Amino acid sequence: MEQIYEISARLTEDLNAPLRRYLYDQIAWSDKLIMIKGARGVGKTTMMKQRCKENGSYGVYASLDQLFFNDHTIIELADYHYKHGGTHLYLDEVHRYPRPNWEQELKNIHDSYPSLHVVFTGSSLLHLNSKVADLSRRVAVYDLRGLSFREYLNFTGNYGLEVLSLPDILCNHRTLATKISSQIRVIGEFEKYLKKGYYPFFMDSSEFTYGQRVERLVLSVIDIDIPAITPIEYETQLKLKKLLVVLSEQVPFVPNMTSLSRDVEVTRNQLMKFFTLLSEGAILRTLMDATTQPKRASKPEKILFDNPSVMHALGIIHKTGTVRESFAASMLSFVGELRAAKEGDFLLDRKYLFEVGGKNKSFSQIADKPDSFVIADNIETGIGNKIPIWLLGFMY
Repeated sequence: MEQIYEISARLTEDLNAPLRRYLYDQIAWSDKLIMIKGARGVGKTTMMKQRCKENGSYGVYASLDQLFFNDHTIIELADYHYKHGGTHLYLDEVHRYPRPNWEQELKNIHDSYPSLHVVFTGSSLLHLNSKVADLSRRVAVYDLRGLSFREYLNFTGNYGLEVLSLPDILCNHRTLATKISSQIRVIGEFEKYLKKGYYPFFMDSSEFTYGQRVERLVLSVIDIDIPAITPIEYETQLKLKKLLVVLSEQVPFVPNMTSLSRDVEVTRNQLMKFFTLLSEGAILRTLMDATTQPKRASKPEKILFDNPSVMHALGIIHKTGTVRESFAASMLSFVGELRAAKEGDFLLDRKYLFEVGGKNKSFSQIADKPDSFVIADNIETGIGNKIPIWLLGFMY
């Protein structure tokens, strides 16, 4: 048990991460049981170590993939920590716990140690796992995403830029963009962000090593995270990777399920499951069309990669239009339900219609449509319903 405390002290005391993610101040840390979900690499572990460090000796951090947990349980650690005056327990990567009943153990801790606060992290894939539903009455769940453009700028330049709401951007984008672009060369910074800005580890990576780390991240989702959530065979893992190769050559992609199933050598049902796994693992983003009813099983209308960093890591750097769409979809999906549009690119909350393009993009595809906007790249400021794409990166 002492080894857990030694490792925790070393990891938190040596932590050099003075900047906090947007979610940090939104979490009600006084709650007894908190789950932080998110894709691999977005900073869940760092956030939890930051909080543990603030608790001092009253908190202990443990990664649940440590060998310690092959012979010991979460409850044993909680009991020891509680009896020795601890008040906060931080458990990382719950989906990697080598025992099948982590949710039952957390329930028991919640019910049996009334003054012990537990924070745990898990893969975004846990959305597919019924074990989270079993805890729903007890746990407060938060989702952490990758860095927004606003956060990236604050991390690199300490500008103190504040969050902007979508309504404010739609109505006042020219004033907002003028103010920001007078301080920062936003177009150049935005290009850097698209290449290596979505994952916080960019701060200790060169562009080359950043790309390597993102590629390893993608492979780890398939090789480690997905098997930890749902049983799959090695052959299935290979076909998931093959699907990414096929899509990397075709995105943005309106899928022909028959030809795609043939290319990947799987059935249509298997292919639908692949889309779900890779979407929940934050590798792909699948969008239904505006007419699809909620919960109705249907093929996606459009397939994108989850964020531009994944695209660059997989070598999809020549498709500028797809990179734009990937970024816009990543940011817009944060504030509402995003769907593929028949006219235009995206429909948000079945109300706002967006067409994404370069600086010369016209309104021809969405002319005369209410609440329609052009999201344009390579412009510092917009005019009317034409909005600079980088400003979407200020919504969190």
